[in-house]
Amino acid sequence: MTMVTIREEDLIESVGDALQFISYFHPMDYIRALGEAYKAEAGPAAKDAIAQILTNSRMCAEGHRPICQDTGIVNVFVKWGQDCRLESARSLQDVVDDGVRRAYLHPENKLRASILADPAFTRRNTRDNTPCVLHVTMVPGGKVSIDVAAKGGGSENKSKFKMMNPSDNIVEWVVEMLPQMGAGWCPPGMLGIGIGGTAEHCMVLAKQSLMEPIDMAQLKLRGPQSDIEAMRIEIFDRVNALGIGAQGLGGLSTILDVKIYDAPCHAAGKPVAMIPNCAATRHAHFTLDGSGPTYLEKPNLSEWPDVQWTPDKAAKRVNLDTLTRAEVEGWKQGDRLLLNGKMLTGRDAAHKRIQDMRSKGETLPVEFKNRAIYYVGPVDPVMGEVVGPAGPTTATRMDKFTDMMLDLGLLVMIGKAERGQGATEVIAKHKVAYLMAVGGAAYLVSRAIREAKVVAFEDLGMEAIYEFTVEDMPVTVAVDSEGHNVHQLAPLVWKEKIAREGLLG
Repeated sequence: MTMVTIREEDLIESVGDALQFISYFHPMDYIRALGEAYKAEAGPAAKDAIAQILTNSRMCAEGHRPICQDTGIVNVFVKWGQDCRLESARSLQDVVDDGVRRAYLHPENKLRASILADPAFTRRNTRDNTPCVLHVTMVPGGKVSIDVAAKGGGSENKSKFKMMNPSDNIVEWVVEMLPQMGAGWCPPGMLGIGIGGTAEHCMVLAKQSLMEPIDMAQLKLRGPQSDIEAMRIEIFDRVNALGIGAQGLGGLSTILDVKIYDAPCHAAGKPVAMIPNCAATRHAHFTLDGSGPTYLEKPNLSEWPDVQWTPDKAAKRVNLDTLTRAEVEGWKQGDRLLLNGKMLTGRDAAHKRIQDMRSKGETLPVEFKNRAIYYVGPVDPVMGEVVGPAGPTTATRMDKFTDMMLDLGLLVMIGKAERGQGATEVIAKHKVAYLMAVGGAAYLVSRAIREAKVVAFEDLGMEAIYEFTVEDMPVTVAVDSEGHNVHQLAPLVWKEKIAREGLLG
């Protein structure tokens, strides 16, 4: 038997290249499926959101910049051929982490470091997005097969798990969970489902299933050939019939595919896991055979759908520098706005620090009265950029700080997806508004930012408070000053419309 030697440097280089690649190239199966969803979409707000995602995707492919500012936690699945040896004195984890480090610190396309050590207490940023989450299986043969993925926090946070009884219905559980997940996972995406095994194995199955290519259209065309395939189709149809739509704005395409992996389990139970993949779907596959590093083949830009997002002609231009409470009270849920002028940024760590400073009676470094705040943690700029990709983060994480921030005089909050009921009531009490930017369109949004400077909490890195000057930044009024919530109202309208008119066939 001839042993195959996998050089440490070849593995590092291949992992680094793949992670850079997926930061700016969507998988083509996702782009094709999203292009078909765009053509079929009847909901104007959802169609606009998909147009932003597709336009952003092409811009990122051309400019080699991240699809989303949340460049993810790295997941690596390795099938290690048993005839292979790693030429290294270090662990496989350490070597793969060097590949992650190389990708995320790349000077021409630096990716956002989101990984925190000591998660329960000090939550210190590791600064290079390591460590990755590594899964290794030993298999026969003389090759190493690797899947890499970068999983965003918004979708990862919506993961679901249940230790079911053997007689419980999996499809009913999935359909029950979807509305509870809101839109923070940035639909339209995929659902990965794991069935069986043990609790932890079930979750790995769900995550691993998301590496599969989208093939729902082909599956429906030929018909199911197994119980699992029939379940995939049933879940796909029933979830889309909920009318949640792109970004939760109401429409026909909530998911583009459902993937299911299963494994034998104990007779006493039926573990089931569900993990969604967001509009920033990022994964790739490569193999090493000892002959050197592997570089992924660039897709052809001509394969992207010919969709060029432009601002809605009906959108209202808003000057944030002269914004008044009366103007905010005139907005209605579903209105499209184009924001101009200066806004502040802030997310979890900044809000927590503001809360701590107020409790100690300390003077805040920033004045929030009559201002707008954007929930964002941008990517570092490169090559003369004002700011790197800067799409919104999930707004519900800031819900518990909403009353405090509105007491400071804020008029507008901008983020991704829905607000919780408590925050919606606080927004109505203060007669302000929450605006939604499209998750998965980070590079497109960043082009609207003309100036960016850190104004407070610089030590927090990407969670510092910036002041952005924006020009025609596209947003939708998600919660108006009366507390009307587009994420509650629009899906209900589209669920009824889909059922009444048979829009999904």
